[in-house]
Amino acid sequence: MIGLEAPPLAVIIAGPTCGGKSRLAEKIAEQMNWPVHVMDSMKVYRGMDIGSAKPSEDLRQGRPFTMVDLVDPWQEFTVFDWLQALAAQVPTDQPWLFSGGTSFYLHALREGIFAGPGSDPEIRQRLAQQGQTSPAGTLHQRLVEVDPEVARQIHPNNHKRIIRALEVYEISGEPITVWHRRRVPIIDARRTLLLGVHRQRDEIHQRIALRIEAMFEAGWVAEVEQLLANHDPPWSHTAAQSIGYQQIAMALRDGTDPHEQFESIQVKTRALVRSQMAWARKLPIEWYSPEESALALERVQQVMSEVESGGDITAASASRLKLHENPEEQD
Repeated sequence: MIGLEAPPLAVIIAGPTCGGKSRLAEKIAEQMNWPVHVMDSMKVYRGMDIGSAKPSEDLRQGRPFTMVDLVDPWQEFTVFDWLQALAAQVPTDQPWLFSGGTSFYLHALREGIFAGPGSDPEIRQRLAQQGQTSPAGTLHQRLVEVDPEVARQIHPNNHKRIIRALEVYEISGEPITVWHRRRVPIIDARRTLLLGVHRQRDEIHQRIALRIEAMFEAGWVAEVEQLLANHDPPWSHTAAQSIGYQQIAMALRDGTDPHEQFESIQVKTRALVRSQMAWARKLPIEWYSPEESALALERVQQVMSEVESGGDITAASASRLKLHENPEEQD
């Protein structure tokens, strides 16, 4: 189990890549004298500095940015590992200030994590073989019998999820839905403030292009060359999900110019932004434009005063919780 208690207040800056989360976090950190805890699944890797856009020294200005450089890139690192690192590094008797766009880290903070049984290779292999040799829908029908609630949520063709649900039932004797209900949120929703920096789609795309260009100019290719020389393979399964590193490495191995991967990296980053925004729209994020950073700072001071007086955070206005443009225009 992870020994984490809810902090007195959690301020979390979420939203899309290149939106300006780190800049707002730095302003809040300066005002409130809080460290910034980075909520990014790629910034945990040592040596992946330029391509993951780790906070620069001029942005840090002597303030601690925690939860970065936790493991080497060839090491696997899960959300459970991230929570364990959080428990080891971050005191729970002080307010938390998070900044980052990794949705499953935020989900773990808000909803807790699945603490059910691990995998059993023999059971999983047997179920997979049954799925291949039995009539279509056999495994799903079995799931209907043992866990009808989760069976309604899983498509009959989603064999991976069906097998996992049956595996949990066989190992523990309990439906996976029971295990999901045992999740315990790490942060208290009544004392959590979600902030986002709102920018128009075209501006986000421009910032993506400028960031990628700046990364190449800062020595991104040399950074990838060093990672390739450090270890074989250079990346674990989780680290290999990073954008840009794989494309540059492939170009180096093929003897082509890594800078020709600019467009490919840009396309993948835009796709990431679409995914981040689709998820962000489901959350009670209070959106502020870059010009409204002073209002965001006032909001943080307000909720801190409310918490210090023993109360819960007052709800934001409906307009503050909505993006200022048609969601379809973010695609």
